[in-house]
Amino acid sequence: RRSQGSQSSKLVPSIMSNMLNPDAIFSNNEMSLSNIEIYGFDYDYTLVFYSKHLHTLIFNAARDLLINEHRVNQKVPPQFQWCYLVSVLFSRGLSVVPDEEVIAMYDGSHVPLEQMSDFYGKSSQGNTMKQFMDIFSLPEMTLLSCVNEYFLKNNIDYEPVHLYKDVKDSIRDVHIKGIMYRAIEADIEKYICYAEQTRAVLAKLADHGKKMFLITNSPSSFVDKGMKFIVGKDWRDLFDVVIVQAEKPNFFNDKRRPFRKVNERGVLLWDKIHKLQKGQIYKQGNLYEFLKLTGWRGSKVLYFGDHIYSDLADLTLKHGWRTGAIIPELRSEIKIMNTEKYIQTMTWLQTLTGLLEHMQVHRDSDSQMILEEWKKERKEMREMNRNFFNAQFGSIFRTDENPTYFLRRLSRFADIYMASLSCLLNYEPDYTFYPRRTPLQHELPGWSDQLCTGTFRIPFLQETFQIK
Repeated sequence: RRSQGSQSSKLVPSIMSNMLNPDAIFSNNEMSLSNIEIYGFDYDYTLVFYSKHLHTLIFNAARDLLINEHRVNQKVPPQFQWCYLVSVLFSRGLSVVPDEEVIAMYDGSHVPLEQMSDFYGKSSQGNTMKQFMDIFSLPEMTLLSCVNEYFLKNNIDYEPVHLYKDVKDSIRDVHIKGIMYRAIEADIEKYICYAEQTRAVLAKLADHGKKMFLITNSPSSFVDKGMKFIVGKDWRDLFDVVIVQAEKPNFFNDKRRPFRKVNERGVLLWDKIHKLQKGQIYKQGNLYEFLKLTGWRGSKVLYFGDHIYSDLADLTLKHGWRTGAIIPELRSEIKIMNTEKYIQTMTWLQTLTGLLEHMQVHRDSDSQMILEEWKKERKEMREMNRNFFNAQFGSIFRTDENPTYFLRRLSRFADIYMASLSCLLNYEPDYTFYPRRTPLQHELPGWSDQLCTGTFRIPFLQETFQIK
């Protein structure tokens, strides 16, 4: 038996020799870039990244709309400040709901399929759960929690369904009414994180003869100013097609909406579109017309976006495009995984799990007492592991041993994923991505066989250890 306190010096030698690269690209499916002729991009949180000031902007603007237009309650204090959500899993206001209460509420830990939101993560009925899937969701979750907290603390009676709808509508209006766009355009250096690597990525692809296009839900003037800031005044020369206000995911499914050309002053023209021309900007449209006008079909197209549903799902399921997910949190999580403390904790956690599985056959009182101590220690180690990433809900990719729902969707809808587009600079245009073979449970080596001899091997560390 090894105590928790002695694990650091003896259990994990040379742990820093297998560092993960935060700027790597990870693959769910085999894909060769030599087969990719056309690259497509979303705009927000794909080509451009925003500072945390944007969260505050959206939160405060939506809060004001909620008070002044939706009349949630005139007593709601206007000095609500941006704060990070306590938990995206189960919270009431800013307080975590105890596990026992959650289990009682849902008659167990299982959420029935009919209570899940629809394919795109939207809540289609009053009793369904909303999936928050992108970074733009952070202000909405926080505002919902803060207002809920205020009502609870002040004993204000309210209907949760109405509150959710009003908060959702307020967040939507920040976008639709142009509040967010005007604020960013007025102080672009404050809100946009300048990254010269965005231009480097686009220039590299152009130098190798790749065609490129942009499909975004953002408006024309907003995209133009942002791209001029991060890429340069000649940014349109790099793209063969630019489409704004596309209204994804409807863009991928609705065949009825034609394209409209937008002139230099942002005026919509009446011309019937027979060809998508380089240097022009088009509004709305639909993917079926896009495919007809460009001929860009199938696996020769690779499209990057940050939203699993709105950007990637339809493209891979219905149209056969290759897809790349941009996940900014990936870089910070990998850096945490590279720390000595994390690797030590994970190694000892795996060891404890193996010991419990192997030693549970011993029924004598002394063995059972040790097993209970191990179970307690394992619980503490699992909690410690979650806290490395987020004290409330851990990693966005894993819940203890299991993948999160987000990761399951990511694995299904994205061929490759990375922290930012700049990761492409680390690979040649003919590079082939090979997914690592992930062992199934029945393919894993038996812990018990290794532990019987007191010697075991940590595959990802490529080291052998002796339990003493």
